[in-house]
Amino acid sequence: MDRVFVCNCFGVTEAQVKKHAEDGACTPRQIASACKAGTDCGSCVRRIQALLGRGACPRRDLVEQGDSAAALAPQTELPAAELPKAA
Repeated sequence: MDRVFVCNCFGVTEAQVKKHAEDGACTPRQIASACKAGTDCGSCVRRIQALLGRGACPRRDLVEQGDSAAALAPQTELPAAELPKAA
């Protein structure tokens, strides 16, 4: 299997960065929160920025189109909370 490592310090691959971006991480800081990439020596931060700038983050397009509310909305639907029944 061909793995392209983005972060050698933590063994994070390009595919993992893209997956985190699909899940909503649109900045290097958000990627770092998701998998620690970019938090040790920092040499991978520019590579992460490049990956995010190449459409790895579907929400970035929404922000650029001015729809920041949709970009910030959770990707997955949360179950509706059950309201207590009136007596």
